[in-house]
Amino acid sequence: MPSLRIATWNINSVRLRLPLLRDLDAALAPDVLCLQETKCPDEFFPLEEIRALGFAHVAARGMKGYNGVAVLSRLPFEVMAETPDWCGRGDCRHLGVRLDAPGGPVELHDFYVPAGGDIPDREANPKFAHKLDFLAEATAWTSSGAAAPRRMLLGDLNIAPLEHDVWSHKALLDVVSHTPVEVAALNRWMETGGWQDAVRHFVPAEEKLYSWWSYRARDWEASDRGRRLDHIWVSDDLRGKLARHAILKPARGWEKASDHVPVMVELAL
Repeated sequence: MPSLRIATWNINSVRLRLPLLRDLDAALAPDVLCLQETKCPDEFFPLEEIRALGFAHVAARGMKGYNGVAVLSRLPFEVMAETPDWCGRGDCRHLGVRLDAPGGPVELHDFYVPAGGDIPDREANPKFAHKLDFLAEATAWTSSGAAAPRRMLLGDLNIAPLEHDVWSHKALLDVVSHTPVEVAALNRWMETGGWQDAVRHFVPAEEKLYSWWSYRARDWEASDRGRRLDHIWVSDDLRGKLARHAILKPARGWEKASDHVPVMVELAL
């Protein structure tokens, strides 16, 4: 049975960490890799180097210095031109494609949700208001396609929704990324869009699971104060196709590492 490996990684600068893509490819061998926070205008995106890794099909939506998303694929795809300009900002936080996958097309959405700043208050913090507005717009938009088959949504969603998606539920309840209002917004997005949490399909909700460790930690591995900010969701018809998952925790210890690590699921199509 044909398989499809799809990974997501907040690379935190594609040009700075370009050599690490070879390490990721050696470890996971994804058919499709979705990147976030590429921090690279499209005209400077390292196409030749990425194609040399075997990703013949590449789409990028980037800007100078921050944000930016990209899809690297061994399979042909068509870029979805009809995606919104979220919150009217033109800030390169979403890229949708239709993959030419075994058994038929797979609609794939690569998202980089705003982090939301440090203060979890809409009135006091415009960045937090932007995050909540972005989530509301994304929920309304994806709900219109909730009945469509073979869909995936993945990326750095900047929210750790479950109690064991963070190192301490109690300590982080009023910290941006795990506040009740953000969790409720993410859950609405998931439920309204008909999405299933592909990684938690394999890992029970009562087990700790992280994909991000802060640069501020003196020894990130010893303290292990992580959060699961990076997600892969699938439409209900793909849930039964999920074959395995991987969270590449060793990547956090690579030289010049991102503070996020790659997350992958494999589907038996």
